[in-house]
Amino acid sequence: MSEHLFATLRRWPDVEAPNLFAVDASDRLILDEAAPQLADIQPGELVVMGDNYGALTLGAATMHDCRGIRVFQDSLVSELALAENAGDLAPHYSSHTLNADLLSGARLVLMQLPRSLAELDEWAQAIARFASPDVTVISGGRIKHMTLAMNEVLGRSFDDVSAGRARQKSRTLTSLGARHGAVEARYPTTSVLREPELPVDELTVSAHGGAFAGATLDMGTRFLLTFLPEMKPDAATAVDLGSGTGVLAVALALARPDLHVVAVDQSTAAVASTRETADANGVGARVEAAREDALAERPTASADLIVCNPPFHSGATVHAGVALRMLADARRVLKPGGELWVVFNTHLGYRDYLNRTVGPTRQAGRNSKFTVTVSVRE
Repeated sequence: MSEHLFATLRRWPDVEAPNLFAVDASDRLILDEAAPQLADIQPGELVVMGDNYGALTLGAATMHDCRGIRVFQDSLVSELALAENAGDLAPHYSSHTLNADLLSGARLVLMQLPRSLAELDEWAQAIARFASPDVTVISGGRIKHMTLAMNEVLGRSFDDVSAGRARQKSRTLTSLGARHGAVEARYPTTSVLREPELPVDELTVSAHGGAFAGATLDMGTRFLLTFLPEMKPDAATAVDLGSGTGVLAVALALARPDLHVVAVDQSTAAVASTRETADANGVGARVEAAREDALAERPTASADLIVCNPPFHSGATVHAGVALRMLADARRVLKPGGELWVVFNTHLGYRDYLNRTVGPTRQAGRNSKFTVTVSVRE
């Protein structure tokens, strides 16, 4: 039954390609390692975290008849893929954010290890704070993406962290002994940026564990900020597409008091970080943070200006498909005459694509690593 289930899983609405898969050996290994606990788990006691496309959640439901599964997926695309793959199994699970409602009373947590150590730390801390004291956490991933630092991070929230045997280039980590009373909240982290590229002397950044670049200013955003004075001066509405911690959105709002900014990201951590960054800098009323897949919820021809520092990977795989889908959607959302400003690693060569899909595109600037382009919607 498991192989039949796994064979039917799709990545949609995420990018689909021959080298991209909806299930891998680590999903199978986590379920196999957890089999004894899953056999005895009661409804409402199982939590699944970081399920990429539904293999863990639906595997537990079909192979072990689990019910009342609570699921947390930072990625909206993963959440939508699970819903699409679930079909008749949808009543067996519910989606939650990272809080007590997700984890209260949980005795078993199955987790796909996130790539970011900060994200893993925030997840582990939440489990230790909110789950049952006797909770067992079985986390796993592909060995090439795992490091000993993951054991150390889990060790901040659990007394015992042990590695399982490797299989098909995958491995699990089992964590026991949640330090419920000893764990102080470590997220969100905050920092005060004092960078010459910013339109203000100081900008406070709030970052949850899963937000790209954390509470720092990444190099691509830093370069794009230098072009802020050139961006469509008469814009009344702007979109920060892939907002991360909200630095671009907040910088725009601070530089232009009459501008309304929508900051869009598919990550729960990013959206929360953006809201907190906007509030910390006094522009929360003019920066709307929204969790969306690309610009799916934005009305057609509704934005004068879109800024974007797009990702260059899909999950753990380097793949331009996610970024290209985001950029293509920008054409629909831009008003005629609207501008799309993009920063990207120069070797990716997005300019021709932008010319074809958005409108006339010129290079606004280039340094040793990044290129900034501006496209005009005709």
